[in-house]
Amino acid sequence: MYNNSTIAVIGEGSWATAIVKLLLNNVEKVNWYVRDKEAIDFILKNHHNPNFSSSIELNIEKINLFNDPSEAILKSEIIFFVVPSAFLKSTLNGSSFDILKDKFVISAIKGIVPDEHLTVCEYFNKIYNVPLNMLCVISGPSHAEEVALERLTYLTISSENSENAQLIANMLKCRYIRTSLSDDVIGTEYSSILKNIMAIAAGICHSLGYGDNFNAVLISNAIQEIKRFVDVVHPITRDIKDSAYLGDLLVTTYSQFSRNRTFGTMIGKGYSVKTAQLEMNMVAEGYFASKSIWEINKNYNVDIPICNAVYNILYEKISPAIEILILSEKIR
Repeated sequence: MYNNSTIAVIGEGSWATAIVKLLLNNVEKVNWYVRDKEAIDFILKNHHNPNFSSSIELNIEKINLFNDPSEAILKSEIIFFVVPSAFLKSTLNGSSFDILKDKFVISAIKGIVPDEHLTVCEYFNKIYNVPLNMLCVISGPSHAEEVALERLTYLTISSENSENAQLIANMLKCRYIRTSLSDDVIGTEYSSILKNIMAIAAGICHSLGYGDNFNAVLISNAIQEIKRFVDVVHPITRDIKDSAYLGDLLVTTYSQFSRNRTFGTMIGKGYSVKTAQLEMNMVAEGYFASKSIWEINKNYNVDIPICNAVYNILYEKISPAIEILILSEKIR
């Protein structure tokens, strides 16, 4: 159905740039929305993104660059969304609610839509009426920085439509990308959201002087917490030890490239949220996710002490040292 379709990538960050790089291995053209007009001019002239993943050399002959997301979407049939979840609504602001009609929508966003408290696929389904079988999720474990370096990476492609999932897998895989398929769209989305919160917790604990011994217990409890939550929110049979769940959690809590762990480390050192965000110049999805998960869990009452601790630190302004000490008595 989509073998010769036009493809759009909406987003200009490091992961969006990496996905453009992967797509260019397997498709003829990519319509790429880049918000910053100066960045577009730089890409056209220098063949790489000046702000993110500058090591990626881009084949400009195979890219159509757009400064208007609606234009890129309307000229495409398959749409990859790779913007921070906090900016998804503003990116589409001004677009008609039928702009995604008959489009195949892929989310490579590892976050939740703030205020709406919806996963990205839930948001597209409920607000833009995209059918569930026309939605797809890309999950890790993966960091854009390692994809840029062409290090072997495994991606999970989740969709209710196995043929569509296989199509996206074929578009992305290459000599350093391996893919697997899943039908657990909601579970992989929520797992991606929760692991960012866990990574903030890991960063806070690291900066407070907790060592590897404690961190191992923290992460062991984190995967149990993720399982409890996703099993209640979306109760299907799944193996939480699969790479899309446990693997994604591990890479986000341990990696030097993890912006959520970095954000947590700064919070643990005494940075305010605003100062940490300004200094990072990147979005830590776990910050917004923490509040949304806290709100969502009012309906489920799942035991999620790590998520609650991060929420208390970020939004209730409780001392990280005190909150983590309390948490240390709850986990085993």
